[in-house]
Amino acid sequence: MHVITVDDSISADRALRLIERGSALLWEGDFHNGKQLLAALGRRLPAVHGGSFQDQRRMQARRTQVLNSLLIATSDHTVSLRRAPDVRQACLEAYGPPAGDRLVPLRELLGVIGAHQLRQQGIEIPALGGRIHPHYGVFAPTRSEYVDLVASCPLPPAAVAFDIGTGTGVLAALLAHRGIPQVIATDNSSRAVECARENVRRLGLDVEVIETDLFPPGRADLIVCNPPWIPARPITLLDHAVYDEDSRMLRSFIAGVRDHLNPGGETWLILSDLAEHFGLRSRSELLGWFADAGLREAGRLDAVPGHRSARKQEVSSLWRLRAG
Repeated sequence: MHVITVDDSISADRALRLIERGSALLWEGDFHNGKQLLAALGRRLPAVHGGSFQDQRRMQARRTQVLNSLLIATSDHTVSLRRAPDVRQACLEAYGPPAGDRLVPLRELLGVIGAHQLRQQGIEIPALGGRIHPHYGVFAPTRSEYVDLVASCPLPPAAVAFDIGTGTGVLAALLAHRGIPQVIATDNSSRAVECARENVRRLGLDVEVIETDLFPPGRADLIVCNPPWIPARPITLLDHAVYDEDSRMLRSFIAGVRDHLNPGGETWLILSDLAEHFGLRSRSELLGWFADAGLREAGRLDAVPGHRSARKQEVSSLWRLRAG
């Protein structure tokens, strides 16, 4: 990669031409002017909408590649530019202990700063009567409809509940808050496990959080899972909470959940139908996976997402599944 040093004197048009020729740009001007250049580059790129899902993914990948070509130099998590904020704590949370000099895309660094601010502020969860504090790289519960579905669904008799792929721990915390005596949450991401443990501890709830792939040892009366909704290859760290290539996690969960249910137990699977709108998975295919795993539908709750990123006609559902 050919890196060219640039500063406040460069125009957005020239910067874009250099990037399109294969160069990366190392910003040495004013920090806030660098943010303005990044925004100007974004305005010069095509908006990601229209066409097939694959077309949109290609456009998004191209947009990411261009915008990530504007770099910032850091030294032990410090940025030495005019008007640069103190990013040491934000970088510590995202990257771990300082390790000398590194080049970071400005776009990524702004995301690190935003994640730090969100972690400090937290997200109010009315059903919990408290806040969830997401860590960098862990999917934040800003889309509240899946939380509301779990909060409103009638609880079956349950002494033990599992939350599979817990992320921030929000659903595990909600199950404990609703009175289930023993809640065990799992995730295969060490970031998520640390985040979930911190959140349930902050809320004063008794939840065991385990780092493992899918199911913990033993059986439960209720098993809850909110897997990634879109069967496509993840690209970024946060993509893993949204994209599940070939529906691997979803299919593994459905195929294995019956073996971890107590007799008469119930599974709550929370899914958006977004993949169906994109033509990536059909409803009949999903129902076929249920049947192949020996699961029957015992009920379903639907919610229309109110989040600004929700797609038109999208519906999120809580599928209540039982063996049989």
